[in-house]
Amino acid sequence: MTLFAEVRHPSSAKAPLVLLHGFGGIGALWAPVIAKLDLGQPVIIYDLPGHGQSLNAEGVGHAGVMAMAILDDIERRGLPAFHLCGHSMGGAVASLIALRVHDRVASLTLVAPGGFGSEINHEALLRYGLAVEPDELAHGLAAMVAQTAAPEAAGLDRLADARRLPGAIDRLMQILASFLVERDGSMGQGTLPLSTFAGLQTPTRLLWGTADPILPVSQAKNIWQGAEVTLIEGAGHMLIDEAPDMVAVAIRAAVAEG
Repeated sequence: MTLFAEVRHPSSAKAPLVLLHGFGGIGALWAPVIAKLDLGQPVIIYDLPGHGQSLNAEGVGHAGVMAMAILDDIERRGLPAFHLCGHSMGGAVASLIALRVHDRVASLTLVAPGGFGSEINHEALLRYGLAVEPDELAHGLAAMVAQTAAPEAAGLDRLADARRLPGAIDRLMQILASFLVERDGSMGQGTLPLSTFAGLQTPTRLLWGTADPILPVSQAKNIWQGAEVTLIEGAGHMLIDEAPDMVAVAIRAAVAEG
């Protein structure tokens, strides 16, 4: 089965924006940000392997495996250049894609990305990953935010539909296990090879909430030199819902400069 992606405003003149969601999500959850992008912006919105309509696609596993699957699909689409934006696990995937094909990535926007340090609230991710119904999902997402912000009801319903698919929860548990690592008796996440990003020439923007309960904001300091860092005061991990304006502003600036 091939990866699912929603394509909006395809254009031969403009490099598309590729959006990659986080663990347990679906591409539809980008809606609050997409609504604030420039009209006519070409966008490719993926359901990552093992998620949503890509439930049985190749590439289920950790960020490196997913990066190769997304890149294979980008190659199939024949895109000579594209902008990348990833949230959480999708940020780790986006980073690895940019490292591999930096000459084709016009810009890289990372939203509270995974892999920038070992510390992670794996218990909250487990509860979220096991949730199926909208009220359970809302409760799981509430543990990831620091402000009064909730996903749109339509987004929750679509996410619940995805979670009800046969094998969906098993896939998520497989993915969670693939990026968690036990060190010295405590559970953490695998980390990106950050030293190899030192020479990355791709224009990069990093956004992180100062009250992120999943990935501590201290991990933002591990970004490579030359990246533009924006710390969003009082925001948590779900910046797509908590700070869609700021995420959209960063993406619009990246696309304009790229």
